Amino acid sequence: MKELEQKETNPSMEDYILLHQTTGWNANGLYTYEQLYQAICNSWYSISIYHHKKLVGFGRIVSDGIYQTFICDVMVHPDYQNQGIGRKVMEILLGKCNEEGIKWVQLFSAKGKQEFYKKLGFTERDNEAPGMSLFWNE
Repeated sequence: MKELEQKETNPSMEDYILLHQTTGWNANGLYTYEQLYQAICNSWYSISIYHHKKLVGFGRIVSDGIYQTFICDVMVHPDYQNQGIGRKVMEILLGKCNEEGIKWVQLFSAKGKQEFYKKLGFTERDNEAPGMSLFWNE
């Protein structure tokens, strides 16, 4: 898509909220938007994609900069999906990891998005080394 502008910075809080609301990820209101914005501000690296000054894509990396690296919050506005923006976000994030010599990159995938990530070289975890998580819900 032409006329896209990429910035290696976080978007404004207002732009971030508008894009994040399109995902439905905070439907239960577990976090305030202030908390979510603070979280992205604590990222190791982030990329924002704009079309005519409108935030249409975003992704970020949480990392120690050496070997523990987690890509998260990859999102594309629904009106701009299937136009290569998600791929662009991922290529930039993975390029940053490669540039820094990071060899192992992890991520969680939204339901139904596994094939998208497989096309970028990701594989599902081996059943012999499954991932685990802990979630506290008050």
